[in-house]
Amino acid sequence: MTDWTPHTARARTWFESLRDRICAEFEAIEREAGSDARFTYTPWNREHEGEPVANGGGGVQGLMKGRVFEKVGVNVSTVGGTFSPEFARTINGADPENPAFTATGISLVAHMANPHVPAVHMNTRFLTTRKAWFGGGGDLNPPLPYEEDTADFHARFQAACDAHDEGYYPRFKAWADEYFYIPHRKVHRGVGGIFYDHLECADDAGFEENFAFTRDVGEAFLDVYPRLVRRRMAMPFTEADKLQQLQWRGRYAEFNLVYDRGTLFGLKTGGNIDAILMSLPPEAVWS
Repeated sequence: MTDWTPHTARARTWFESLRDRICAEFEAIEREAGSDARFTYTPWNREHEGEPVANGGGGVQGLMKGRVFEKVGVNVSTVGGTFSPEFARTINGADPENPAFTATGISLVAHMANPHVPAVHMNTRFLTTRKAWFGGGGDLNPPLPYEEDTADFHARFQAACDAHDEGYYPRFKAWADEYFYIPHRKVHRGVGGIFYDHLECADDAGFEENFAFTRDVGEAFLDVYPRLVRRRMAMPFTEADKLQQLQWRGRYAEFNLVYDRGTLFGLKTGGNIDAILMSLPPEAVWS
């Protein structure tokens, strides 16, 4: 693996520690439900056109299929190299004359067995080109929305935002509402959350400030989402509830395959295809 910058190495260590704690909490929920499901971890190395990229980095795909979590992936990757000239034009701080980059991040998607339990997405990342910045967020995707769950999810992320800048939550909530929208359906993917990008780190102080915020976003997710799962996971559901979940999953798949920038970034930079597409639901219907 390439020699990552100290900032990239620190961010990577944090993302890996967050993954470990999230996976432990999700496994604990499975045990509470009488399941012995555990995560399996599959390492991978970055490739280009089917060949390994020297010093290109890689990652680890974590996947669990259980009684509560029908399918949940928690992936951490740390990669580096150069963008293609065309793709470099779309990335902050990169251009065809200077297409080098490093990227490290955690990405999580959970599809739940019980349609009353909201599905969820969370991602935080640190990228360097000629610039360096953090991005990420989390959004809730319930097939059967509950106002209480939506309010608790947003309140926890607002608290994380307000601890750093009271302007963050309204700005990042609006950004999530805009981003997680399916134009051809004219509907939002879920009930929102926060989304942020390009929190630039011009110097060490900027890195520390934005790194602290990104850590708090991860902590907010780890605090609130397991509480929502435990609140709903034992609720009875009907065939109609399950059908609504499967139809909603179809829309989720449409967004991730057509509009999601993270999916495109992973595919364009030689990421592991199985890890990239772990966001897709295990089962879906289109009616």
